[in-house]
This record gives sequence, structure tokens and C-alpha cells, in this order.
Amino acid sequence: MKILISNYSSLPIYEQIREQIKEAILKGEIEPGSMLPSIRVLASQCKVGVITVKRAYEELEKEGLIFNRQGKGCFVKEINQEEVIKLYEQQLKEQIKELRRFCKEHAISETRMLALIEECKEEE
Repeated sequence: MKILISNYSSLPIYEQIREQIKEAILKGEIEPGSMLPSIRVLASQCKVGVITVKRAYEELEKEGLIFNRQGKGCFVKEINQEEVIKLYEQQLKEQIKELRRFCKEHAISETRMLALIEECKEEE
């Protein structure tokens, strides 16, 4: 598994790791039941601290994407399509919140934002 860390990203490093693993799981690039690299191994590969990777794994476990077997490691959970859709909808909600914050900061009304969304739909 190749994780790319950007020092220029506004996301904390543990979130960059979490997001990349999450996306790989949701796309099926990492099969259910697969064992993830150990915390130490992934920390070494990414050149980050063990605590950073541990936090990323803890967040993935909270999201229900992986589970930890004490003494054995972390494994990818079996997830059904409904769960995948719910996770993508949650990501979309976060992006919408970010869009609304952006519009508010730049004095773009919600009406104008919605009109721009409609324009984008028509351009497709």
C-alpha cells in the first residue's frame, strides 16, 4: 500500500493517511479481511511517528472500516454497498459544509451558490 503524505496539505498527516486508506477500502482496492501494515511498518514507510498512524487506524476503526485483533493487527471489515453509500454521503455532507463556509467567507449568497450548481449540471 502506497500512502502519499503532503507537507503542503491543510489536512493533518493522520487524516491524509486515514483518507487514503479509506478510499482504497471503499473502492475495493483493499479486500475485506486483508491485514493492514502494522503501525510501525506504515509509520516507517510514511516517515511519520507511530502515534500518527495509530490515530489514523483508530479513526478508521471508529468509522467501522477496520477492526483490531489484539496481538494480530488491523484488518479490513466486510462492508455492504449500503454502508459504502452512507460513508460517501457523509463525505459529501462535509464537502457541502465546506462549500457553504467558502461562500459565506466570500459573500456569495446561498441562492447564487445553488444557481452555480445548476449551471454546472447543465454543462455536463
